Amino acid sequence: MQNYPNPFNPVTSIRYDLPHDNFVTIRVYDILGKEVVTLVNEYKQAGRYLVSFNARLAGGQAVNFSSGIYSYTIKAGNYEYSRRMTLLK
Repeated sequence: MQNYPNPFNPVTSIRYDLPHDNFVTIRVYDILGKEVVTLVNEYKQAGRYLVSFNARLAGGQAVNFSSGIYSYTIKAGNYEYSRRMTLLK
């Protein structure tokens, strides 16, 4: 699903639905394709989920992502979904 709001400053939310229990990863990448943070990396039961991406915090550490275009990828089993998102400061 597309994150909202998009563009965002500094927090955005990503909603996703799992029809079946599965291992889920959600990773955020910069414009060069370098992974900047992993938001989810665990087994989840079927259901609806909402995860937040805070451009000031990554993995509990204070960071300061620069304005620009990022992408995120959701992987669950054989399913893979990618979208772009824009950070404005």
